[in-house]
Amino acid sequence: MKWIKTIRIRFAFWATVLILAILAAFGGFVYFNLSFSLQSALDETLVLSASQTAATLNVNNGQIIPAEAAAPDENGTQSFTEQGLTLIVFTQDGTVLQASGPLQSTEMTIHPASPGSRSGSPSNQAEFRTISVKGNENLTRVYSLPVMDNGNVAGYVQAMQSLGSVQDSLNRLLTALLLGGGLLSLVAGLAGYFLAARALAPMDNITRAARHISTDDLSARLNLPDTGDEVSRLAATFDDMLARIENGFQREHQFTADASHELRTPLAAMQAILSVVREGQRPVNEYRQALDDLSEEAGRMQGLVEDLLKLARGENGLKLQLEQVNLSILLSDVTDSLRPLAAAKNLALNCSLEPGLMISGDTDQLIRLFVNLIDNAIKYTEKGSITLTGGQTGQTIRIRITDTGIGIPPGYQAHIFERFYRVEASRSSGGAGLGLAIARQIAHAHTGEITVESLPGKGTTFMVEVPKMK
Repeated sequence: MKWIKTIRIRFAFWATVLILAILAAFGGFVYFNLSFSLQSALDETLVLSASQTAATLNVNNGQIIPAEAAAPDENGTQSFTEQGLTLIVFTQDGTVLQASGPLQSTEMTIHPASPGSRSGSPSNQAEFRTISVKGNENLTRVYSLPVMDNGNVAGYVQAMQSLGSVQDSLNRLLTALLLGGGLLSLVAGLAGYFLAARALAPMDNITRAARHISTDDLSARLNLPDTGDEVSRLAATFDDMLARIENGFQREHQFTADASHELRTPLAAMQAILSVVREGQRPVNEYRQALDDLSEEAGRMQGLVEDLLKLARGENGLKLQLEQVNLSILLSDVTDSLRPLAAAKNLALNCSLEPGLMISGDTDQLIRLFVNLIDNAIKYTEKGSITLTGGQTGQTIRIRITDTGIGIPPGYQAHIFERFYRVEASRSSGGAGLGLAIARQIAHAHTGEITVESLPGKGTTFMVEVPKMK
């Protein structure tokens, strides 16, 4: 029974219900409007026929005098009787003086205080009644018009006609409305199902694609044509989501592979050192050298693990201890602390900053950011200098770190901020390729950005942009 709950069936059902409701309201309006119109037309005919008949009667001293000239077929009533009308002339006491038409021989049911009533006084007001006539299955519409003589009622002219023709017309209309409404509702339901099925066809593609997606294969895409409708936008969003998920899985897979490789290297080196030492007796200086090598590899692995932890903590956003930070003073201190490292390679480390560069940031994280950038500049520069410059442009503070090192080839510049990514020429210099990834993470946490410009053999410039403190 699951198919009953599908959107197609529900859409078709509600489309049918809506069409039925609209047709019922419209059909009711048409039916009752036509019924009123036919009833009004019949009443007008009865009034006209009764008035013309009354105009032909002779009244003398309160008595209606029958005359040959007053016969219905000779005084202009022939056209009325041919239309199915019955015309009857009554005296005050109910005696029939003249009668013509299909119902002239019918025994009329006389309403009290109407022509021939035995109780109450005769009515001097014209009136309409709908009565049931013996031997006629249809109701009859009756119009009674009093014939007056000097203010007194001398008799009545009664015009009547069966409502059969009116009812037949209404029945035919009702049949047409019911059949047409049912047919239109059925067509609307089928059309609604077809349109829903056509509109929701891409949803089936999405369902099939989702069933085929797994962590081993995220390459499935819908690739639906862009029609501009909601389903098309949903499909495009689904494809974008799959692309992001696939990209994320690829990065995580690469991250896991690179982390395993980076951790395997110091572990393999430590295992090799221990194997050599355990082969036999060694001089004391060799044991000391082995311990130094083990310490170096352990320090390398510890640094790698710490960097991985920093990246992992920053995946959901770094928790910053925000405070007012004067970048001019902070960078001067960082430069002074790293100047001996540059001097060891005969490099000049210069710092030229505008005073009072104030931002809202985390001092420890900012120190880690700029230490990573300056340390990289020193590491990949063999001669020349490293220069820090900075200033304010509008609401942004820009810090440039420029070196005269080996530079970065254009094809690598788009990837250097990825985790574990290292340019081929720099692999021999050590490091796990996490420093720039951490630096970018810190810059983003401060709602800033970090970019690079480089020319191979001429040097590299890293630019950090952070918003000025308001």
